[in-house]
Amino acid sequence: MTTTGVDAPSTEERNDTVAESLRYRTLTGTWRVVLVLATIAAVGVVVNQLFNLQFLIGYTLVGSSFLYLLALFILPFIFIVAPGSASAPRDRVPLYDVALALVAAGILLFFNFNSETIVMAGWEYVAPVSAQIVAGLFWLLLIEASRRAGGTALGIIVATFSLYPLVADLLPGPIQGFPQEPETAAGFYAFSSESAFGIPMQAFGGLVVGFIIFGAALQATGAGKVFMDLSFAILGTVRGGAAKVSIFSSGLLGSMSGSVITNVLTTGAMSIPAMRKTGFDKEHAAAVEACASTGAVLMPPIMGATAFIMASFLQIPYSDVVIAAIIPSVLYYLALFLQIDAYSARRKLKGIPRAELPRVRDALKGGWHHIFAFALLMWMLLFLKQEAAAPFYATVVLLVVNQIFGKRLNWSAATNLIYDIGRTLVELTAILTGIGLIIGALVVTGLAGTLATDLIVLAGGSAVLMLLMGAITSFLLGMGMTVTAAYVFLAIILAPGLVSAGLDPLAVHLFILYWGMLSFITPPVALGSFTAASIAGASPMRTGLTSMRLGSIIYFVPFFFVLNPALILKGTPLEIAYILGTAVVGVFFISAGTQRYLVGFGSLGRGVAGLVAQILMLVSGLCLLYPGGVGGVSSQLVLAVAVAAAVVAIGFAWVFPERAGPERAGEGA
Repeated sequence: MTTTGVDAPSTEERNDTVAESLRYRTLTGTWRVVLVLATIAAVGVVVNQLFNLQFLIGYTLVGSSFLYLLALFILPFIFIVAPGSASAPRDRVPLYDVALALVAAGILLFFNFNSETIVMAGWEYVAPVSAQIVAGLFWLLLIEASRRAGGTALGIIVATFSLYPLVADLLPGPIQGFPQEPETAAGFYAFSSESAFGIPMQAFGGLVVGFIIFGAALQATGAGKVFMDLSFAILGTVRGGAAKVSIFSSGLLGSMSGSVITNVLTTGAMSIPAMRKTGFDKEHAAAVEACASTGAVLMPPIMGATAFIMASFLQIPYSDVVIAAIIPSVLYYLALFLQIDAYSARRKLKGIPRAELPRVRDALKGGWHHIFAFALLMWMLLFLKQEAAAPFYATVVLLVVNQIFGKRLNWSAATNLIYDIGRTLVELTAILTGIGLIIGALVVTGLAGTLATDLIVLAGGSAVLMLLMGAITSFLLGMGMTVTAAYVFLAIILAPGLVSAGLDPLAVHLFILYWGMLSFITPPVALGSFTAASIAGASPMRTGLTSMRLGSIIYFVPFFFVLNPALILKGTPLEIAYILGTAVVGVFFISAGTQRYLVGFGSLGRGVAGLVAQILMLVSGLCLLYPGGVGGVSSQLVLAVAVAAAVVAIGFAWVFPERAGPERAGEGA
């Protein structure tokens, strides 16, 4: 049955909405067919490489050869899919975009024909004049491609850093490097395995493509509706049930899509009207969806493309990243869930009547194969350690079982699925090759090796100060760049310095990822919050501020797990159990402080007494999360302060109780 009277958007409607939000063209006719065929070819290249199927008889793709061929089928389409400006036509592809796509394809064909010579003759340092000219054109095209895929800010950053080698010797102290001639820089960018076709693209070809296919297949086979129905069936009747459904379903769906905006548009179309129907004000309904969708990108098992690149940077199994992210993501969603519960309790919000909700049995009956596919994926990831192969096996099983037991995909749905995959691959390829120029600029000038030491000196050797610098930098970059671009940039510049200061490498990289995500819910940018506000008809800025409060725990948790790796499951079982226990209680108290309501006790009061109780409860929660020993403060003292603050807060609320009286459902906490 239809949940709460809101129909789930169809795949085509969702694609059109997402395309509109990303300012992309929705291709039709011949161009759509060409992209579908190119996507099939690109996926075939990846499958052939990963499974060694030897489609290319007598020809083995080694190193950059594989990436050159993959990029040939995908990268030129960024000029077809993404308009060059806001005023560019969107209902057709202008000739100048066709010309750019053809030039890009010609350049990549040149790379493919000469891939063996590039390696054997060392073209990354000494290339013939013709190759230098082609590499220079490729450099310019990548800047434009990154601008179209990631926005003007990313284009400017890529262009600025890629030009750095030309003036590296003219810059002051810490950012001075070895200068390079334009033709040398161009050759390095195009032909080196440490630039445009470096770690980001290597992770893309080896890991990311498979998970993009799996996520798209889940969506195309109706996983969105299944997870929404299951969420409503389990949580719909409890107080604040519609918001709790949003948390649960957005966590599942967002982990598949890896995109905050896509997740808001997909689940928000159903969850936000349901929240409004049960008494949530516009800003809270939009903020809940924005926070849930943002956290979903950090939620195992998929976590978006950035996590795969992280595993490649650290040279560790992807399953290690998944395991490390479990506790931080659970703490985030626990805090969000508890705040929604407290908000609902204060306002006496009810759940949705059972008669209007689907049944668990029906949801499972219609979507068991989606859950089975997830289970298969997790088994292959965590137990068989087959990160590259896992999504392909899970996708095949999902599609076969769906065609037998589920709602079968017809020819139109299948081509839409491939088209959806292709457009995602195009965007990511343009972004990853573009930020590869940043990596190449730092490597070819030698700055990548010295910048970490300079940052340590600048911070006076203080790990905490470096973390604060890193948090601010990550947040600012997240405002103008995609999460993946911001992460790769900081993984090169900032992460080595933090690791040199004695911090755990995996914790450092997760720290950068988390802070890069915060701009999605934090004004003045807050793209996730503003997108949700447009669906709810709410004030964008008020929604952003409400999102900050609901997602407040995410501002602190990265500091705590990077200073105490037990929160990423590194330590003895006893240490992990103790830290997890205090962290859960800490999140419970922080949620009570942000909403001025302690579940199981009641309101923390109003006026001055309520404000004091609220502050003390927040202090108690933060102390319980604070890693003992940092700053010379013992864990025993921190625990004593936490207990004392909580007792005094509850005492204030007990002595000065809130006067009984009706409270408006839309009133802020």
